[in-house]
Order: sequence, then C-alpha cells, then structure tokens
Amino acid sequence: MPSHPLFTSSRLGRRGFLALLGGATALGVAGCAPGPAGAARSSTVKALPTGPPPPGTRLSVAVRTSRIQLTESGLLKHLPFHVSQWPNLSAGPDIIQGFRARSIDLAANAGVPPIQAEAIGVEARIVGVQVRRKPSYVFATAPGSSLARIEDFRGKKIAFSQGQAQGVVVLRALKEAGIDHADVRLVALPSTQFLTALQSKQVDAAPLGEPTLTKYLNQYRPDGAREVRTDVVDLLTVLWAPAEVLDTPATAAAVRAFVPLWARGVVWSWEHQERWIDAYYVKDQGVTREDGRRIVTSLAEPRFPERWDEAVAWEQETADLLAEGGFVPKVDAATLFDRRFEGLAAAAVPARYREGTA
Repeated sequence: MPSHPLFTSSRLGRRGFLALLGGATALGVAGCAPGPAGAARSSTVKALPTGPPPPGTRLSVAVRTSRIQLTESGLLKHLPFHVSQWPNLSAGPDIIQGFRARSIDLAANAGVPPIQAEAIGVEARIVGVQVRRKPSYVFATAPGSSLARIEDFRGKKIAFSQGQAQGVVVLRALKEAGIDHADVRLVALPSTQFLTALQSKQVDAAPLGEPTLTKYLNQYRPDGAREVRTDVVDLLTVLWAPAEVLDTPATAAAVRAFVPLWARGVVWSWEHQERWIDAYYVKDQGVTREDGRRIVTSLAEPRFPERWDEAVAWEQETADLLAEGGFVPKVDAATLFDRRFEGLAAAAVPARYREGTA
C-alpha cells in the first residue's frame, strides 16, 4: 500500500514537525517562528485575585470531562462566571490554535502541549496539576501485525504526534527498550488520525488511550490486532491557560475559581463511578457499560499535588527528551507553571486525594 502523503519516515526534525502541525491539523502555525529558548515571558508578579470575578466575566473552557462532571454532580451552579462555550476539543495542537485565536481561555491536557506551545511562541501557563502513576496509553498494533513487545518495534512504522502526550509516550517507551528513535520509522500524525492509520495498516503500532483503545480492539482483535503494554507513565494532566487570560485580573479570578471545581469534579467522578460510566463512557463516548466499568477499574485514584516540584521536574525531563531528539528547542519548564495557583486544586479535595512534598 502506498504511503500517505502526510507520512514522514526516519528521523524528523523540529522544522518538519512544526510544518506538520500547521498542515496536517489545519492550525496555521507553521509560519510562526519558534521563540528563543529561555525567552522572557510576560508572567505577572501581581498577586492572584482572591475575590470572585466581576459580573459579566466569561471564559471559553475546553474541558469536556469537567462540563459533564460539574453538570452531573451539581457543582456547575457554583461557577461564579459564565462559560461562554465548552468547545469539544482536547488534542494539544487544537488547543494551542484555540489559544492563538483567542477562542479558548482554559483547557486540560497532558504535559506535552505546553512545551509545544512554548516551542512555537504561544505564551501559556499551567494553573492546575493532577498526577497519574499508572500508564494511560497502550500500544495497539495493526490488524495482522506480528508485534508482541516494544523490542519488536525496531524498523517498524510507529504513529507519532510530537505535540501530544502520545508522542512522548513513544519516545519514553523506545528509550526504556534501548531503541533509538532513529531506528524506527516515526510517522508524523495528529492522534486523531491514529485509528485510520492502524485500520489501513499504514502504521504498525500506535499509542491509544481509553476509550479509543477498547473501541479499536473490540473491532479489530478478531483480525489480529493486539495490545502491547509498557510501564511508561504519562504523569501529568494539567489545566492551562493563555498568558493574557492569567494577566487580566477578571479572567485570572475566574480561572482561580475554576481550578478547585475542576479538581472536585474529578474526585466526584471517581467516587460516583456508576453515574460517571453512564454519563461519560456510555452516553458521551459510546462504549458499553461493561467496557466502561473495565476502563474505570484500570485507572488509578486521582491525586493532586500540594507542591509542583515533581511536576516541574517531570516537565523538564520531557522537554529535554524532545530537545535531544531535535523536535523542539530547549525549554525551561519552570517558566511554564504559574505557581500563584499552586496548591489550589489539592486544597479543594479530601486529604486522601492530595500528595505532599515527600
């Protein structure tokens, strides 16, 4: 089968990926020159507003799970500002473009998109941190593939999205297996195209999260598709926002009000699993109740750190891994965090869901 025109095999450099980010996802960012490493940010030194946002304050919040959690739990009525829209977007490149276009004010992603945003000169900061200590992604193989373990990936075509968590999962998994990323054929795609690439056998393997993994294997396991599990953890889920949102008192106050509710919504879904399975996995994502229960059982209890030191260190390690591969310039991960918000999420949840400094 001929290669898809978007596919780029062998080693991929930063310029190639920035071009892909603009072309493959229609984000129009390829022409944006990356900012210099360590460039000064517009971080404010002003104290975070402590009162409610002024009347009329509006935010566009691209956190679909929060919309469902807050609605189902009744917490939505506690939002002291108006959510102008809940865009159904979650992929890092889409969120970055939304930030650039000023159509998204707040989003939740893994730790990689903030690094990618910094690499292309989009100023944004992390305002909330959740940690996950169990793997979130599993490699799925194409139908009929003989791959059974990561060590079999050498020389194979692996779906790779640099600006998303899945991309770093690939790099970390290869590194742990002792395989240089130049020894596989990295196929540059946004994660939204991973399924199509697997189904058409244009890639041999791709990292998938739930519930996509379950949907794919249910359909293609009879044709020989399988899962390849690793111990690679995608540690961070972050809540983040454009710098200008956080530098404006009214919207900064709205973000400050949202962070605790975001954390409480996550905890609510953990403590009310049957309702969450029905509202999210069954009604919103279209999986069976049985599969929803299996997915939830595979997840770790949510944790919110009181201090962000580990998160900063993890983000720096991730940024360094990407820089070593030539995918992004060097990034000082500490500049990606707005530590005025540190501890807000942890303080909003019961003690069992908090992590201290130890």
